[in-house]
Amino acid sequence: MTTFDDRENAFEAKFAHDAEMLFKAEARRNKLLGLWAADLMGKSADAAAAYAVDVVKSDFQEAGDEDVYRKVAGDLGDHADEATIRAKMAELMVEAKRQIMTEI
Repeated sequence: MTTFDDRENAFEAKFAHDAEMLFKAEARRNKLLGLWAADLMGKSADAAAAYAVDVVKSDFQEAGDEDVYRKVAGDLGDHADEATIRAKMAELMVEAKRQIMTEI
């Protein structure tokens, strides 16, 4: 194998690793967002956990975060406005990445 092949394999491995980490971070963020929203709605612990799973599943409807935002915004109604939800999504993405990195 040449040095070029080694570099190519390393870049491919890094790309795959980065994509996997992003997927895990987004799923964790969505779970945390679901738990936050469930708390605002006054759900019990079991209902909050089930709702968090529903929020995670909602991310598979389309690419990007809009499907998750629509799910949570629709369910929260007047409990939180758009700016609050989007700010919480950004805040929880940082937290999710931190959690993922401490698990490695």
